Amino acid sequence: MNVRKDSILRPGVNCWRIETADRVRVLVDGADYFEALGRALPLARRQILILAWDIYSELRLRPKAPDSDPAHQPFCAMLNTLAANRRGLRIHILAWDFSMLFAFAREWLPIYRFDWRTHRRVKFYMDDQAPRGASHHQKVVVIDDALAFAGGIDLTRGRWDTSAHVPDDPERESVDGTTGRPYHDVQMAVSGPIAGALGELARTRWRYATKAQLKPPERSTQPLWPTGLEADFEQVEVAVARTQPGYRDQAEVREVEQLFIDAIAAAQKFIYIENQYFTNPSVTRALCERLGEPEGPEVILNLPLATEGWLSQQSMDVLRVYYIQQLRNADAHNRLRVYYPHHPKAGSAPINLHAKVMVIDDRLLRVGSANINNRSMGLDTECDLAIEARGERAETTAAGIARVRNRLLAEHLDTNPEAISEMLTACGSLIGVIEALATGQRRLRPLEPELTQYSESVLTEHSLVDPEQPMAPDRLLQTFLPKPQVQPKYRRLLKGALVVLGLIALAAGVRLSPVADWFTVDQLTGWVRDHTQGATGGLVMVGLTALGGLIMVPLTALIIAAALVFGPVAGFFYALTGATLSAILGYGIGAALGRGTVRSLAGTKLNRLSQKLAARGVLTTTFVRLTPVAPFTVVNLVAGASHLRFRDYLLGTALGMAPGMAGVILLTDRVAASIRAPDPTTLASLGLTVAVVFGLGYWLTRKARERVDAAES
Repeated sequence: MNVRKDSILRPGVNCWRIETADRVRVLVDGADYFEALGRALPLARRQILILAWDIYSELRLRPKAPDSDPAHQPFCAMLNTLAANRRGLRIHILAWDFSMLFAFAREWLPIYRFDWRTHRRVKFYMDDQAPRGASHHQKVVVIDDALAFAGGIDLTRGRWDTSAHVPDDPERESVDGTTGRPYHDVQMAVSGPIAGALGELARTRWRYATKAQLKPPERSTQPLWPTGLEADFEQVEVAVARTQPGYRDQAEVREVEQLFIDAIAAAQKFIYIENQYFTNPSVTRALCERLGEPEGPEVILNLPLATEGWLSQQSMDVLRVYYIQQLRNADAHNRLRVYYPHHPKAGSAPINLHAKVMVIDDRLLRVGSANINNRSMGLDTECDLAIEARGERAETTAAGIARVRNRLLAEHLDTNPEAISEMLTACGSLIGVIEALATGQRRLRPLEPELTQYSESVLTEHSLVDPEQPMAPDRLLQTFLPKPQVQPKYRRLLKGALVVLGLIALAAGVRLSPVADWFTVDQLTGWVRDHTQGATGGLVMVGLTALGGLIMVPLTALIIAAALVFGPVAGFFYALTGATLSAILGYGIGAALGRGTVRSLAGTKLNRLSQKLAARGVLTTTFVRLTPVAPFTVVNLVAGASHLRFRDYLLGTALGMAPGMAGVILLTDRVAASIRAPDPTTLASLGLTVAVVFGLGYWLTRKARERVDAAES
């Protein structure tokens, strides 16, 4: 490896490793990336690895391709087809186990779509191995360790767009069913040994997330470069820079941050940056130092007019005003420009600039997943690729870097790369080129947010809005929720006691008074049958189960009534929905009462239950539902008052209740059938059902107990 003494890239310092790429193409915008990926994936023979922040099963990479082309299908179906048609091919998808903040923007139950419904050689896993508040943010696809894609584009909704960025382009709907905002982003395609390095990165992350080891594939002897894809570089060195948070046995890696600082320090003429965010103090300080130099480089920031979503606009967009102002204060020589891409027909939907690109002179090109914010420097996992003009092919590489930069600017200025190149040669100033060509309707406009747009509270809680380290959930709640009025302890206990005693009194009234006769199986079944006629019958059953579970009506009786009235399939659905809703209501009451109140009232045994629920949420909740250690309502209250995450509680409740509920309903159905027709066939089916249900119940309970014991040891 021929390395200059003044090389920017330094393995072990600002990058992980440097490997040769046979070919490289910078794919500007989702249309080019999806087209290239759609042509590449069918070439896979052994292994496809996908690392994703978000993924969408119905995405179509090449909707206009012939029906016979797998890339014409929805993405999940495409992967399924590839696995089914190629015996030796294994596909592994690792996606971030996303925060509930994104629940309404994400596809629900991705594990059902990508794992349960796909070929056995398509494996999907949700990566939750990250510190609290962190995300798995790498966007990487590796094919047979011979071809790889990395950058800022996720395989999900809203990412497809052409470089024309036409608002309301109807072609977006054919890709993922949405029209959305115009979307600008960049991905890099690489082939050769560098693809093998990215394969190693992906397999390492898979092992860390799943504890399973993937073998590298045999080296492909066939070219995997997509047909018709022109290379920007050939036989060039490519570096991989990472961010990896320190978590459990995983060491912290901050190569992304160091590469930003070192690249800025090395610039001589131009620093051109496209990025979704600009809220990082380290990068800001490095740029301020260069702006203060009499002969320092020009600094051009290309940022979105507004980021996506209300929360981001009220936090990250506000924070960047503060850092942009720091740059302006340091710009003693008028070498700073901050722009946003403008489309004349954008209206209320400006171009969503999501790219993560840096170009230093004609010397360094960087494309990746890392934003210029604190999260990307230390909290989230990131993967950037960088090319430096050095060694024997330095001149050729520098020309390629210049072409890529000019192509990006030409898109934003509605011109061609040749015009950019000619004008830059003539005037020698990148700012001069942009301002001379920013005369049309589509252009780069100055981004001039004022300091009055940010609030003191956002700046005060900068580390919370844009964290660099894991954050405690209690602090998050204390910051964004109003501070509760402090009440004396006896009042809080009295208030909690009244609520709990009220529930107990209501339950006692139901169980000990003549009203108890209403809640026998016969009475419940008759009442349900009389009051659930018509289209609203199912809703009535769900509501009755939810309310009955809350006031300690025997849940088994409600389940049997649902099965007898609605049949086994609909009865199971209504009973499970109602019981889950009852569990949610109980959890909410427990959360409202607070840990101190519930624990003071519940006693030592249930305090231990609370600790176990919080420590091993899904696992322990599943076990408690399979083998109840306390009444249904009490468990719900304790769960709500514990540290147990709502998502874990809900998933564990569904997993734990479903088998037992299905068993009760199946037994009910077979008993009813035996009563109606007591012939040898129905009696035999009843006996078999009893054996299977109780046998399976015993096995599930034992396995759950073993898993809980193993987790606690």
